[in-house]
Amino acid sequence: MTEGPYKLPEGWRWVRLGEVFRLKNGKFIRASDLTSQGKVPVYGSNGLLGFTTVPLLRKGRTIVIGRVGACGAINIVDAPCWISDNAMFVVEWFTECEIEYVALTLRNIELSSFAKKGAQPSISQEVVYNALIPLPPLEEQRRIVARIEELMGRVREARRLREEAKQEAKRLWQAVLAQTFPRPGSELPAGWRWVRLGEVFRLKNGKFIRVSDLTSQGKVPVYGSNGLLGFTSVPLVEKGRTIVIGRVGACGAINVVDAPCWISDNAMFVAEWFTDCEIEYVALALYNMELSSFAKKGAQPSISQEVVYNTLIAFPLLEEQRRIVAYLQEVQEKIKALKDAQAQTEAELKRLEQAILEKAFRGEL
Repeated sequence: MTEGPYKLPEGWRWVRLGEVFRLKNGKFIRASDLTSQGKVPVYGSNGLLGFTTVPLLRKGRTIVIGRVGACGAINIVDAPCWISDNAMFVVEWFTECEIEYVALTLRNIELSSFAKKGAQPSISQEVVYNALIPLPPLEEQRRIVARIEELMGRVREARRLREEAKQEAKRLWQAVLAQTFPRPGSELPAGWRWVRLGEVFRLKNGKFIRVSDLTSQGKVPVYGSNGLLGFTSVPLVEKGRTIVIGRVGACGAINVVDAPCWISDNAMFVAEWFTDCEIEYVALALYNMELSSFAKKGAQPSISQEVVYNTLIAFPLLEEQRRIVAYLQEVQEKIKALKDAQAQTEAELKRLEQAILEKAFRGEL
């Protein structure tokens, strides 16, 4: 009898997967053989690749195991189907068992951790054959599969509700911004006025920096179109605070940064202010505008200084700007707390999934 890492309930036994099934590598299929007219699904290392017209496997159900790339990924598929050469599949069973149970044990093993490293990680049939799994009687396998599915269904529902809450938090922030900043053409409160951003500041494009000038020893942050790129040793902006606007790629992205810093050539930044204002207010107003919607389309979307200069913003008195910034920062803190709680929930759900599987394969579920 094969010894395992822990004691199993009566009637269970440890087996190597080579005692359970025989594997076969999939077969190469040309891209030209994938067709929208085909009705035979083609599976690769991590799921469906497309469709073809002639099956490799003509009947039954099988487990497909990623062999190259997404090695160790597990999928149960129905024939007729084609399995590509970057996967392997079960062609023969040596013992009667519930296919879903075996697939669950394979997922729990995390075969990817045994992968041969390289440009394309890979896993061999031998590695799979040598893996140990706990094998209970057939009826117990079926009960475990049903119980796991029931519990995982609850986890999926919890995850769905968490995603809804995440989207709700995002919509809340967008709604708060929409209520805070008047739309162009709407009536403004007393003391407010419409101004074009060209009346508020002067922009300057950032400057190209070589990758070799980014260094872990540098203390000067380098900002690109969408945030921090790395560090260098010499600043482009020596002092003060500025707003960085994505110019190419993540165009319209807004970041407030402190000098000394370097701004790369795929961004622009405020080099001069023409009026006394709260920098965070202007940054939030810019964020609310979604400047990316004005981007010039192409392989790399881009936005010009002229587009920014011609944009209208509602401009209140300085004290009102500060009050608005304080209010929006308070809202941001609350939303951040919600997001942190959601991230914690996701981590807890992952731990719960793992605990369900661990208990199941110890006979404790």
